[in-house]
Amino acid sequence: MSFLRGRRIVVTGGAGFLGQAVCRELAAYHPANIFVVRSNLYDLRDREAVRGLFQTACPEVVLHLAAVVGGIGANRSNPGRFFFDNAIMGLQVMEEARLFGVAKFVTVGTVCSYPKITPVPFREEDLWKGYPEETNAPYGLAKKMLLVQAQAYRQQYGFNAITLLPANLYGPGENFDLESSHVIPALIRKAVAARDAGLNHFEVWGTGSASREFLFVRDAARAIALATEHYDKADPVNLGSGQEITIRDLAEQIRDLAGFKGMIRWDPTKPDGQPRRCLDTSRARTEFGFTATTGLREGLSETITWYERHCDASTWRNGELAPSCAVTTGTAS
Repeated sequence: MSFLRGRRIVVTGGAGFLGQAVCRELAAYHPANIFVVRSNLYDLRDREAVRGLFQTACPEVVLHLAAVVGGIGANRSNPGRFFFDNAIMGLQVMEEARLFGVAKFVTVGTVCSYPKITPVPFREEDLWKGYPEETNAPYGLAKKMLLVQAQAYRQQYGFNAITLLPANLYGPGENFDLESSHVIPALIRKAVAARDAGLNHFEVWGTGSASREFLFVRDAARAIALATEHYDKADPVNLGSGQEITIRDLAEQIRDLAGFKGMIRWDPTKPDGQPRRCLDTSRARTEFGFTATTGLREGLSETITWYERHCDASTWRNGELAPSCAVTTGTAS
């Protein structure tokens, strides 16, 4: 018998980049309904709004995907907001879920919760062996506190809450705003814009020496659905591809896939962020049978194609690429 079949499911952030993909995956399990929480109707920072959500949706399963997110620049500019909003949303949604008696609660955390210097590949047991990288520590720690809450609630109340830690996500439909996007959409936008404007270079933050692991959004959604259906333990679980690439190699691959023939100029005065990120994904494979199937080159090609069809990247102001882009933003409250 499927756990999710016939269940009432609430997905916070369900209208966002990751949330839409997760809802599509959940639908394959034939739940009774999937209630997508939208921030213009339910401000998850407000306790009464959260209570109203539970009274309206009457969920049996809750997936908490809502987050205030961004790249290095956004994290540096908004540390207080990123800490408070992410912490208070998660704390209140999980507490109301406990009081309401939901059968299962799923928290989607972040690889940013890991210590700045962590042995590669990152193992879940290393999560508490140091402080996160400074530029995204407030966000990472806010999400990390939800793991503490989930484990404490399981211990005291028998509350079935699980925690998933995905690698950096990317794919069609992500946020391509240069002021708040993550590295892949920012690189795609810059490469396509430079190509279309006939420039001879585009600029990238840092030295390019840092490495990252990336997980295609559909793979991430499949992993989250599998864990919701099959995983019921307190230990957090990494979700990733298990493949590491330097930002320099990533930028060159995106440049080539976008058909840009010019140079990449690196700005070493800007931060690189965490030196390395690559996850040990064996627990996800063992516990609920997840293995990523989308190769990075394949995923990048699809994302570039989507971007070219949905966003005008050739808007320049005073010789510089304008930051905003009319593309649906990432998962948010």
